[in-house]
Amino acid sequence: MARLADFKVLTFDVYGTLIDWEGGMLTALEPLLGAENASSYTPKQTFDILHELESEQQAKTPEMQYSDLLTTIHPGIAEKLGLPKPSAEESKAFGDSVGKWPAFPDTVDALRRLAKHYKLVILSNVDRASFAGTNSGPLQGHPFDLIVTAQDVGSYKPDPRNFKYMLEKVKEAFDVDRDQVLQTAQSQFHDHHPAKAAGMKSSWIVRPGKIMGNREQQLYDWKFDTLGEMADALEAELSK
Repeated sequence: MARLADFKVLTFDVYGTLIDWEGGMLTALEPLLGAENASSYTPKQTFDILHELESEQQAKTPEMQYSDLLTTIHPGIAEKLGLPKPSAEESKAFGDSVGKWPAFPDTVDALRRLAKHYKLVILSNVDRASFAGTNSGPLQGHPFDLIVTAQDVGSYKPDPRNFKYMLEKVKEAFDVDRDQVLQTAQSQFHDHHPAKAAGMKSSWIVRPGKIMGNREQQLYDWKFDTLGEMADALEAELSK
């Protein structure tokens, strides 16, 4: 059986895996959810609405930058929640919030430890400007060896084009084939299912209690609650 140490490249989802997507999103939605009747909706109901609108908009406008996409669907979230329509300024503030969403407590230390063994590659559904804000802020400027965003590809995960494009760029940059690339992510929907279809191995970072992207069929080759636990497992392998 393959070991974690056998891989040369980790390809990361960011929002949900390195960054607390759900916590950041709820904070960004607070101005809207603070309105009358919003308290009657659970986070899961809110995220289900968000996922529905986000997926529809991504399919409709795959070239749209993620910050603009969030701005676009913000009024629809309010409508489905039965809340007053937000102003254009409020919707733009929601879209511009991505770079402020917090990292999970274990993320930065785990990245530093994993970078001693792997090339670290970003495969994210956001745009370059949003990720740049995240990288310079919550991720404390941690360097990555390659960054691939939905803006670069012109489509959003789980579209297979995103994985094909990433694997081609990894081959060009590092001369590494897919059997030495490990997709590392929380979302079954956005990452593990399409990674499997692309012939890749994957490491599921569960982030217990998080609900976005979960599916009844769970696909993965390794499973850890946190990225820190994955770094622990790698170091244990290397110490033998």
